[in-house]
Amino acid sequence: MEDYSRSPDTRGSSIPLRAGLKAAWPICVGYAPIGLAFGVLAQKAGLSLVEIGLMSLLVFAGSSQFIAVSMLNAGSPVLPIVLTTFMVNLRHLLMSSSLAVYLRRLGRGWLSLFAYGVTDESFAVNLTRFRLGAWHWQQALVVNQIANAAWVGSSLLGGVAGQFIPSRAFGIDYALIAMFLCLLVFQLRGGLYAVTAIAAGVLAVVLALVLPGNLHIIIASVLAATIGFALRRRYEREGG
Repeated sequence: MEDYSRSPDTRGSSIPLRAGLKAAWPICVGYAPIGLAFGVLAQKAGLSLVEIGLMSLLVFAGSSQFIAVSMLNAGSPVLPIVLTTFMVNLRHLLMSSSLAVYLRRLGRGWLSLFAYGVTDESFAVNLTRFRLGAWHWQQALVVNQIANAAWVGSSLLGGVAGQFIPSRAFGIDYALIAMFLCLLVFQLRGGLYAVTAIAAGVLAVVLALVLPGNLHIIIASVLAATIGFALRRRYEREGG
């Protein structure tokens, strides 16, 4: 495995840029419609264009931003919004730990910039290429930042377009649900995943009947993940 130095690579800067752009463009194509939908929904929720841009720039987490905007629009207090988005973004710990083995000697400044740009899509693209052994941290960094620029730009365009689009037009209010359904389908790689997803859905519905606000989402997610983990450990013991 290659160790990367603390200073930028001495190779021509155009090489990582071209390779990163080539790897990032499918992510950008996918971000465009989702970013537009987020911008429109955020504008309808009362966020200004500056606030939309800052949220996309500082948070850079599509699912969390959709959740935050939806909860803001529903009048949720700050604490449930923070807790919900925190739980949703915990998956970044696992993604970052998987990438860390390829960035062991990268300086803190570059590592911080790299960590800022880690998303589900950039993680999948970069990890695959790192495992193939022909990928450099500079190329991976280009993927992260180009994807970030596409997300921020499309969000801003959505915020501008939202001023001219009626509420609930084109099914835009369904964008969050559709995105999570797609993420769910891609995660169903076996019976255990299906059981965990069903448990989360059932628990969320039951808890929504007895708990106020959006607290049921957090509790259902934690309980379902715990159930899935317990079932997996039991399966591994029995299989072993």
